[in-house]
This record gives sequence, C-alpha cells and structure tokens, in this order.
Amino acid sequence: MLAEGNQSSGATFILLGFSEYPDLQVPLFLVFLTIYTVTVLGNLGMVIIIRMNPKLHTPMYFFLSHLSFVDFCFSTVVTPKLLENLIVEDRTISFAGCIMQFFLASIFVVAETFMLAVMAYDRFVAVCNPLLYTVVMSPKLCALLVAGPYTWGIVSSLTLTYFLLALSFCGSNVINNFVCEHSVIVSVSCSDPFLSQMLCFVIAIFNEVSSLVIILTTYIIIFIMVMKMSSSGGRQKAFSTCASHLTAITIFHGTVLFLYCVPHSQNSWLIIKVGSLFYTVVIPMLNPLIYSLRNNDVKESVRKLMNHQIQFC
Repeated sequence: MLAEGNQSSGATFILLGFSEYPDLQVPLFLVFLTIYTVTVLGNLGMVIIIRMNPKLHTPMYFFLSHLSFVDFCFSTVVTPKLLENLIVEDRTISFAGCIMQFFLASIFVVAETFMLAVMAYDRFVAVCNPLLYTVVMSPKLCALLVAGPYTWGIVSSLTLTYFLLALSFCGSNVINNFVCEHSVIVSVSCSDPFLSQMLCFVIAIFNEVSSLVIILTTYIIIFIMVMKMSSSGGRQKAFSTCASHLTAITIFHGTVLFLYCVPHSQNSWLIIKVGSLFYTVVIPMLNPLIYSLRNNDVKESVRKLMNHQIQFC
C-alpha cells in the first residue's frame, strides 16, 4: 500500500480557501492578519508572564502556559498559509506540505482537547480538596498530566498520517477549504479511503467522548461540592475559579461538536469552512483573552510588566 502511496509524492493540492470572494481577499487578509497577531502576542505573552512571575508558578498556570503554547503552535501551522493564499494567485501546496500541515495540526488539536480535560481535573482538586492541592498536584504529576496530551496527540497524528500516506493521489487535486484536513484530503484520493476514514472517525469519537466524560464528571462533582458550601462567598469564589475554563471548554467543544453535526454536502461547504476557521484561527486568539480578562493575577502581572517597561523607557 505504501509503495502505491509513495507515487503520490509528486501530486499537488490547490487550497481554494475563500477564492470565490475575490473582492474580499484584501479585507479578509487584514482581518486574519490582525487575529493572528493578537494570537501570537496573547499566547506568547501569557507564557512569558507566567514564567516570569513567581506568583504564577502554580499547577493551574503551568497548565495554562501549555494551553497557550499549543494554541500558538496550532494557529501558526494553519494561519500563515491562509494569509498567503489570500494575496497570491498560486494557491497550490505540495503533497509533502499538505501532509505535514495535517500532521502538525492534528497533534495540537488533540493536545488541546486533552489539555482542557487536564485543566478540569486541576480545578476539581483545587475546589474539592483545597488543603491538599499542592500535595496532590505535585510537580511530577503535573509533568505527567502535560506529557499525556502531547504524547497521545503525536500517536494519533502519526497513525492517521500513516494511513493517509497509504492512499494514492493523482495529479492536481482541488481542496475546497483553506487547511489540509483529513476529510478533504481523502475526498480527492484516487484509492479507496474507507479504512483511513473509519480510523479517523474512531479516533475523533474517542478523543471527543473521553475528554468530555472527564470534563463533565469533574464539573458535576465540583457543582455538587460547591452547592454544599454554607458560605455564599465561598460558592462565588469557587465558581469564579472555574468560569474562565468553562468558557474556553464551551467555545472549543461547542465548535467541534457543531462541525460533527454538519452534513458534508455541496451545500454545507461554507458552514464547514467557517466552523473550521473558528476553531483553527479564532479560538487560539480567544483563549488568552478569556483567561487574562477574567483573571486578576494575570491582569496584575501585565500591569506590573507594563509599568516596568514604561519606567525603563
């Protein structure tokens, strides 16, 4: 199979993107460039602030720094090619380039899925067992909890990529999207993609269901524990602690589930494109904004850093 698939190395793909709207190419370029700039500054800024401020050297911010790193990488894999295709007429991407984009994007989207689940467990320990929080969330456990999403992301991506490479592609293949996703790659294959499609479906369902089970279980227990608190101030503080994470989870998983529900037909291509755009380009920008705007520690660190820079200047 791989011998046949290797013959596809000379094939090229054409990413149509938003080429059907020629008058909007420049405005869309400016919008996406602004979003990408905010994404890079927001996520890298979050990582730097967390690393520089000793007050933020806690498990919660340790996980948040890795979420920001994953968002930065995920956006960087997708957005530059999207921006390029908006200003150049040649929208081709090589077979190797398309497969590499899919491979890297798969790693980071799977890593983000389970990083959010890890952060839910962290909130569970913080709310339900606050006195032993630092003991339970030891540096060793935190390192293992972070290594898990990255490792599984690499394993999942390698598996899916291996079976994509086993397919054959003929000549120039038109992809009606701005990113090399699994569904659009197999749709232009010259060979039977059934095995690759089934494997992708199984892995995607496993990732989504298992991560949601972890998140829902932890938050159900958190809700029960919070409602048992006698102090209204304690309940408010507990809900405030989880608010940013719940917002990020709702946006990310809501978008993913929405894309699963959209039928892949000729009439739904625009909806799929916009949904893909939201979770690959927009969500990585939103996460640092969600956590920074609702987090007093982060806002205080930003203010101190800005004041320090002003005094230095």
